[in-house]
Amino acid sequence: MTVSDPHSPEQPRASVSKADELIHHHTELPTTRLSQWLDSILAAIGKSASWLWVVVTGVIIWAVVGRYVFGQGSVFLEEVQWHLAGTGWLLGLAYTLVVDDHVRVDVLHERMSLKAQGWVELLGLLILLLPFLGLAVYEMVPYAIRSWELGETSQAPAGLSHRWVLKAVLALSFALLLLAAVSRLFKVTALLFGFPRPIRTDAKNDKKEDAS
Repeated sequence: MTVSDPHSPEQPRASVSKADELIHHHTELPTTRLSQWLDSILAAIGKSASWLWVVVTGVIIWAVVGRYVFGQGSVFLEEVQWHLAGTGWLLGLAYTLVVDDHVRVDVLHERMSLKAQGWVELLGLLILLLPFLGLAVYEMVPYAIRSWELGETSQAPAGLSHRWVLKAVLALSFALLLLAAVSRLFKVTALLFGFPRPIRTDAKNDKKEDAS
């Protein structure tokens, strides 16, 4: 008789894989031409913004070496760090929605049929996400403009000027997230109502026409 080893590395891998599968559960939605176009733009922006983390790492190393090797601290470098980190994080929000790689914690959603998941997505988008994002863009754009008009700068000595830039990025991130939500809305309506027409349906129809 074979006795399984409780310390075997295979068992933890299996449990982690199962947990990861539950956490990163994806709703398989059809793609439309408009959503595909929006997703490609948002994905390009998100992937480009990810390079900011390389820059942030370099700035952190520079600041640490300057502080502990040469004894020269820099408020400027400290503010550059969190400005760049905030920009990278904000511009990556829309990308996470495009690839549906944000964490889902609804244990009921993953047990529903695809149609039921589509209805949950539709109601969540129309009632919760889209109104919130619309309100956020409505509030953030004047917020950034006001900062620019005042010439807002850092309150710290030797800090960064042009504080409006980060606030403009905040407004931009909500606008991009709004576009990502609209793209997902098109996918959901394509699933539930067939409009806009899914690309997969088009491909199947083209094959049928070629065969005839």
